[in-house]
Amino acid sequence: MNDEHDAATGLFTAVGRTVVLVEDAEAALAFYRDGLGFTVLFDGDLGGYRLLHVGPAGGPAGGAGTGLWLMPAESAQARAAVGRQTGGMPLLVLHTDDLDRVAARLARLGVATRPGVPDGGPGRSLHFRDLYGNELIAAQL
Repeated sequence: MNDEHDAATGLFTAVGRTVVLVEDAEAALAFYRDGLGFTVLFDGDLGGYRLLHVGPAGGPAGGAGTGLWLMPAESAQARAAVGRQTGGMPLLVLHTDDLDRVAARLARLGVATRPGVPDGGPGRSLHFRDLYGNELIAAQL
């Protein structure tokens, strides 16, 4: 197995996007961009299909950088998974330099938070949910 691992080392250089299934792309965009301060990495049409990618502000623009693909749930199976695509586990961990600022922003938006579980490490965290119920974690390391 180690030979297989060694052969695969270095195949990928970065994570591009993770899919977040949404009921309404505009509402999701408002939450992530206007609420959490994400920036639009890419918003374009691909033959009648909208590609809407957002990511943390300060990251590269023009479609580069790690982010979220806010994908409308169009099939019945996808609609059933909105807000539950991780089976109740957190969808995303967002790093911050100022957890108190994040907590204050979420409070102004009316987003309920709860403290993260202390693990004895040097950081702090809080849990909150997006408008579809996906659990997100903000962590200050």
